[in-house]
Amino acid sequence: MATNFPNFTLLLLLLFLTPLIFQFPHLVSSECTCDRGTSRGGDGHRDGNKPILYKIVAICSILAASGIGVTIPIAGRKFPALHPENNLFFLIKAFAAGVILATGFVHILPDAFASLSSPCVKENPWARFPFPGLFAMVAAVMTMMIDTFATSYYKRSHFSNTNKALPVAGSGNDSSHATHGHAHGSAFGPEDSEESHHFRHRIVSQVLEIGIVVHSVIIGVSLGASGSTRTIKPLVAALTFHQFFEGLGLGGCISQAKFKFRVAATMMLFFSLTTPIGIVVGICISRGYSEDSQAALLVSGILNSASAGILIYMALVDLLAQDFMNPKLQGNLRLQLGANVSLLLGMGCMSSLARLA
Repeated sequence: MATNFPNFTLLLLLLFLTPLIFQFPHLVSSECTCDRGTSRGGDGHRDGNKPILYKIVAICSILAASGIGVTIPIAGRKFPALHPENNLFFLIKAFAAGVILATGFVHILPDAFASLSSPCVKENPWARFPFPGLFAMVAAVMTMMIDTFATSYYKRSHFSNTNKALPVAGSGNDSSHATHGHAHGSAFGPEDSEESHHFRHRIVSQVLEIGIVVHSVIIGVSLGASGSTRTIKPLVAALTFHQFFEGLGLGGCISQAKFKFRVAATMMLFFSLTTPIGIVVGICISRGYSEDSQAALLVSGILNSASAGILIYMALVDLLAQDFMNPKLQGNLRLQLGANVSLLLGMGCMSSLARLA
């Protein structure tokens, strides 16, 4: 039962995000509630059918970048240098964690504040309280709760199953006592510790994917619905690199989790397709979509806030804290310095993309 629990998290991911992809356009296709001249995207620069070419390029480039990024760490398990136990993997994962952290702080959270503080949104109550910070905080705490409850559930279930497998004490059989000692020891030995680590990585990778994909839906629909080449052209480059780096981070977590091929392939495919599907949906609703409507701003602002909270928590707690407190990293000064430099590079690369986006 415990070994099937991660599949439940993946099912929850699919059930939550699939309706979001199809309901988001309906929620944000209401009429604009304020003058476009005061909005973020109201430059009025539309080029007829020309933007569709850039959107097709965006679909292809983002799909390729997402697929390559998420595949590299998983395919790298076949190469000794990229095994999770090797030093290079620590550096790659630190870089990816920096990317995810910058995504939450520099890309998503400022967008959430901009959406919920827009003049197109009613001042009461949205302008009178920092709701993006609140939603991000609640999402981070809920992520922590899911993390801890899932881990404790696994430990209780595993411990219960181990006890049921033990022979009855007092049978007088020396071999049974030896078996009892061996079985009891294995419940808390290296094998169990390794299995526990795999389970933790499974939780981390699936919750991380939720945070990434929620934001990917929003940016995909926004790009697909835009009619301005001035908006689309820089976004194509920015989102291509954005998805590639995020794919590296997610792929590293999936690689460490050691999922079965079917589950890993589903997660990789879902991550790779979400933004392109969002772009296609955005193209289909572009005539009725208004990114400056109150409904669009509220939905994107709330979801971006929650996504930022999830990514910030996962980057700091489940990726960076876990690896940087690892005895292997703590005992190797060169590796420790390399990981810190790699982290700063990841943060810098992703932060620099904010200029384009």
